Amino acid sequence: MNLIAAAIAAGLAAVGAGIGNGLVVGRTVEGIGRQPEARGMLQTYMFIGIGLVEALPIIGVVVAFMVLGR
Repeated sequence: MNLIAAAIAAGLAAVGAGIGNGLVVGRTVEGIGRQPEARGMLQTYMFIGIGLVEALPIIGVVVAFMVLGR
C-alpha cells in the first residue's frame, strides 16, 4: 500500500507541475505576442512562476519518500 501511495503522490505532483508550467509558458508566449517590447519583463516573471510551480513536484517526492519510510 505504501508503494501505491508514494507513486500516486509523486505522479500527481508531476502532472500538476506539467499543467502549471504549460499554463505559465503559454500565457507568457501570448503576452509576448501581444506586446513584444515587454519580452524581458515577461520572461523574468515566467521564470519566477516556473520556479514556484516546480516546488510542487519536489514536495510531492518528499511526501512519497516519507510514506515509503514508514
